[in-house]
Amino acid sequence: MTQTILIADDHRLLREGLRALLERDGFRVVAEADNGRSAVRLAKQLQPDIVITDIAMPDLNGIEATRQVRAEAPRSKVLALSMHTESGFVLGILEAGASGYLLKDAAFEELSIAIKAVLKGQIYLSPAITGVVVGQSLGRLGSKARSQRAKLSKREQEVLQLIAEGKSTKEIAATLCVSVKTVETHRKQIMDNLDIHSVAGLTKYAVREGLTSLQK
Repeated sequence: MTQTILIADDHRLLREGLRALLERDGFRVVAEADNGRSAVRLAKQLQPDIVITDIAMPDLNGIEATRQVRAEAPRSKVLALSMHTESGFVLGILEAGASGYLLKDAAFEELSIAIKAVLKGQIYLSPAITGVVVGQSLGRLGSKARSQRAKLSKREQEVLQLIAEGKSTKEIAATLCVSVKTVETHRKQIMDNLDIHSVAGLTKYAVREGLTSLQK
């Protein structure tokens, strides 16, 4: 049976290139998403075998998107394809439920190997980032990484990402299907919990914590 794949990345050229290579290798790409929220919706709808996702994506970052994909499409395996080698990104998405982590500068042959390993229920880590986890306790390091955002709920992290991406209160409310008043309440709680009282400060925090990336 042909394995189905959903590609989530906000770079159209990368998605198209991956699609061509994957289909040449016998996989079937059932959909593409250019942001994390679309990736979750499509994964829930299509239930693909594999979701290949970037970490830094608009609307909903890859870490939170992975967590939601695993909840909405539990049979779908997630493979992260990213340029980031920092432990916070690697451990964050693995703890969110990803089954593998591959760097974007890897050869396509490695991606094919990673996909096949993940489909077998294995964990695949790109050799270039295995040092992030080898020799250290994933649980211990993961707790340390989580502590950076422990003051915020998952919904507050979503609101924070959208604020950092320049969305207005009305736009955030529409994206999350909540009221403007709810968004304002979340924003106040975020500012109070982090003791950061400006959008610029919140943006810097969101970038530092890997919730969004203003520059790829």
